[in-house]
Amino acid sequence: MSAPTQAPPAAVSTGGPPAPTTRVGRNRTAGAALGLLAWIVGILFVLPMLWMLLTSFHSEGDAATNPPSLAAPLTLDGYRDFFGVGGGASPWPALANSATASICSTVLVLLLAMPAAYALSIRPVKRWTDVLFFFLSTKMLPLVAGLLPIYLFAKNTGFLDNVWLLVILYTSMNLPIAVWMMQSFLAEVPVSLIEAAQIDGARLPTVLARVVAPVAGPGIAATALICFIFSWNEMLFARVLTGVVAQTSPVFLTGFITSQGLFLAKVCAASLVISLPVLAAGFAAQDKLVQGLSLGAVK
Repeated sequence: MSAPTQAPPAAVSTGGPPAPTTRVGRNRTAGAALGLLAWIVGILFVLPMLWMLLTSFHSEGDAATNPPSLAAPLTLDGYRDFFGVGGGASPWPALANSATASICSTVLVLLLAMPAAYALSIRPVKRWTDVLFFFLSTKMLPLVAGLLPIYLFAKNTGFLDNVWLLVILYTSMNLPIAVWMMQSFLAEVPVSLIEAAQIDGARLPTVLARVVAPVAGPGIAATALICFIFSWNEMLFARVLTGVVAQTSPVFLTGFITSQGLFLAKVCAASLVISLPVLAAGFAAQDKLVQGLSLGAVK
């Protein structure tokens, strides 16, 4: 008779790494949790805009109720008051002033910041880190601290209520942050491309326009968008240095806030209309903005 077969010994746990399927499951769970958190944060950011949009279509009486009624009838009275349909002031001059000051200052910032960033990144000068810190230190001064000297200068030179004074101020305010941002963007441009263009006889303006600008395009677009948003939303200098001729859209918006009567629906309608150019610019350039802000983050 043959000997009985013995059962194989039981497997002994060696305490090794978990199975690949376990790691995949954990990664999926972590990804789902991060995705849910991103959705929650996104909804929290969008919810005030949605609430402002709904309030802008309510009457002043319904908008002032506490808590506001979601089922209140909708109306366009707030938008009619903003656009001056009932005989009020027209918002178009203020919107034109904001567009002029924002676009012109953004163009000037890009024209001045690109050569400076080129000198600090691709062709670095001596002690370039100190230069960058000096640029950044100018943003540490509170804007209100320089308001009185600027007001006296504008008054004595006849620049009060002049949109071109805002262009100069917005350019000087946004130039330090633009140089700081574009320095990191231009540092990613391959030096070999610039040297090849210079060997072919290209001068500095040609190098900046035809070599550096196309490569660093996303970063330049991100810088331009941020400068445009800062200029469009600025209100302190515009409120003090302008009057009727050069008032911007944020200053025009404050005219709806009164101590008598209700104004919540009109303010929401005006805020939504004034925010549309910035929202449209951000939506149109969102891919460039993401690429530009991530450019230089990973070596």
